[in-house]
Amino acid sequence: MRSWKFWIGLVISLVFLGIALRGLDLQHFWQAVREANYWWLLPGIGVYFVTVWVRTWRWRSMLAHLKAIPTHRLFPVVVIGYMGNNVYPLRAGEVLRSYVLRRETGVPMSSSLATVVLERLFDGLVMLLFVFVTLPFAPLPGGFRALVIAFSLLFGLALLAFILLAARPARMSRLYSYLVDRVLPPALRPRVHGLFDRFIVGLQSLRSPRELLTILLTTILIWLGETLKYWFVMHAFPFVVPFSVLMLMTAIVNLFTTIPSSPGYIGTFDAPGIAVLTQFGVPQAIATGYTLVLHVALWLPITLLGVFYMVRHSLGWRDMERAAELKQHGAAGAPELSQPGATGPDFEAEELARRASL
Repeated sequence: MRSWKFWIGLVISLVFLGIALRGLDLQHFWQAVREANYWWLLPGIGVYFVTVWVRTWRWRSMLAHLKAIPTHRLFPVVVIGYMGNNVYPLRAGEVLRSYVLRRETGVPMSSSLATVVLERLFDGLVMLLFVFVTLPFAPLPGGFRALVIAFSLLFGLALLAFILLAARPARMSRLYSYLVDRVLPPALRPRVHGLFDRFIVGLQSLRSPRELLTILLTTILIWLGETLKYWFVMHAFPFVVPFSVLMLMTAIVNLFTTIPSSPGYIGTFDAPGIAVLTQFGVPQAIATGYTLVLHVALWLPITLLGVFYMVRHSLGWRDMERAAELKQHGAAGAPELSQPGATGPDFEAEELARRASL
């Protein structure tokens, strides 16, 4: 809470909440929440955990060139990471996930974090694909058009840059070696060279067209599964919209959650979700009740399971706080991540926070 970035995220969340709740009829909102059939949340939560398992399988395949790790062993690590994202700002759970993986398997954090960055990149690309696929059936509200164009350029350029890094590792190594040797003090150069090298190793799944296609198809399956959860929760409320509208909602709200906000994506998830539903004729009170209940159903189960796995893996809240500090402060001067048996500053842990912001 001492970080200015935390307070900026909090202000952004409050702004989005103000937009979401402006003009809300509280009486009809509470009526919608009270009369909802919450049994429909059970199949929705079940489908969501299936998608988390598929996410874990996707990550296992991306880590395969680093180390063969069974999916069941990676699942708790993924859940802990998502829990970290839900309770700390700036997606600090991604750093925590790489830390736990290194502690459990010895995979370098910079290499595994490269695969996490790739996951987020493919997630964003599939969200944009959802938008373009559903446009003939669910026209995009005008206010979101500029956002979609901006994200399309951002994710497209990022994917192209990563493919170039993976396809020409020797050439890229010479380029960043040239820059590092002229900018950093001699004592730091070997460590930074190693960090860059391990990061590029984490991108090697991009060198195979088959692996690229596998990642893309798996990501599409993941987000169709998450949209199915939206569909199940919809049945708890008195409205019906086509599945294509829920695909559009899934894409828009998850693109908006990339905007810095308070922990749990408060506001940045809710305001665009409500806006999409009201655009397609759902009353604001019902759209608000549905979106808030859906948000809780997405947040609470994975967070509770993450706490369970955190205790089971002997992780403390201090580990999560240090991951959050690394994510907020970046490389130089950030406190080290503790690890059983570690006795000195962990340069790699300090540097990887900067990678997570790519």
